[in-house]
Amino acid sequence: MKKFHYKAQGPTGVVIDDIIDAENQESAIEKIRATGATPVSISEEKKKNLSINIPFLDNMLHKVKIQDKVVFAKNLSRMLQAGLTVSRSLEVLKKQTDKTEFVVVLDSLIAEINSGGSLSGGMAKNPKVFSPVFVAMVRTGEESGNIPGNLIEVAKQLDKTYALRKKIKGAMIYPSVIVSAMMVIGVLMFIFVVPTLIQTFKDFDLDLPATTRAVVFVSDLVSNSPLVVLGVLVGVVVSAVSIFRMKSLQPHFDLLSTKLPIVGTIVKEFNSALATRTLASLLGSGLNINQALTVTKDVLQNFHYKKTIDVAIHNVEQGDQLSKVFKDNIKLYPVMVGEMISVGEETGNLSDMLGDVAEFFEDEVDSKTKNLSTIIEPVLMLLVGAGVGFFAVSMMSPMYSILDSIGA
Repeated sequence: MKKFHYKAQGPTGVVIDDIIDAENQESAIEKIRATGATPVSISEEKKKNLSINIPFLDNMLHKVKIQDKVVFAKNLSRMLQAGLTVSRSLEVLKKQTDKTEFVVVLDSLIAEINSGGSLSGGMAKNPKVFSPVFVAMVRTGEESGNIPGNLIEVAKQLDKTYALRKKIKGAMIYPSVIVSAMMVIGVLMFIFVVPTLIQTFKDFDLDLPATTRAVVFVSDLVSNSPLVVLGVLVGVVVSAVSIFRMKSLQPHFDLLSTKLPIVGTIVKEFNSALATRTLASLLGSGLNINQALTVTKDVLQNFHYKKTIDVAIHNVEQGDQLSKVFKDNIKLYPVMVGEMISVGEETGNLSDMLGDVAEFFEDEVDSKTKNLSTIIEPVLMLLVGAGVGFFAVSMMSPMYSILDSIGA
């Protein structure tokens, strides 16, 4: 039996925070429901002396996938259009899903609705699942009486954003595989090949060149102290991750990402597409410009792009046009963004114009990420060649000395 910590809403609306014994999470949920309570959250209790808290790994294992949220939005929209109530629609969706994490989320939404709350209110209580854009568009749908239409827009926006992020990540798979393979081959060479050659060099009592001594030193370290090497590598990785996550340094890293060759252009076009796509979806769903900008700021991850949205909010409140901030920040946004937004403001068709801009830059990112592997390939080949050349020269130089001594 395992112990599960849970929070649930009792029949009278009282929140229950307790621990329950069960075989697994599904059994725990059934036991909680049997008492007449509705589970809101549940997690397995771990023994303190054995548990290791790895937040990013926990998020990976228990994260509701974007595809699940897209299907949820589309199916909920269809059910509401068919005349079902929100509560009844959520119940049907709960029976259809086999994802335990999403069942818990749906239970919390149902509990919120049954207690007199709103769908957007329940979503706002699950920020790890429902983004600010999702919540804002559903809230606007509730106010305008068009929840089904806004849910479809949410699904489209999620689809577009997911596809854009997937293309960026996909472009990095090839270089990651090559670099990983190089590291594995290098370690195997240091463990199995170099020690054999070293013994030969020792037998001939050769005066080794500096490069060969460096290779020998690394080989001895990897062969004789693998745990030390592993510890150093883990320490370097942890330190690098910690440095990149330091809030004080984040503005500098974010600015650097926009100035890198090739990558900088993709970063600018990606953020431009994300900002304009989000704004287009929010304005199209009925939010006013200030609300749309506030939510868009939460969606963007880059510090400097967030800052420009803050300026845009201030400008709009002062009566300036939205396009002004984009025209004033051409180092972050391509010139086309500000010009197209300006046209949208003049024609009164801002939402559609933003959508067109987003689509253009999404296509640009798609095209550039497809070509990124072609650009990276020669760079990787040069790195591989340099590594192999260094190793070959380091190992072959003493071999020539051995041959000369034999010939003499």
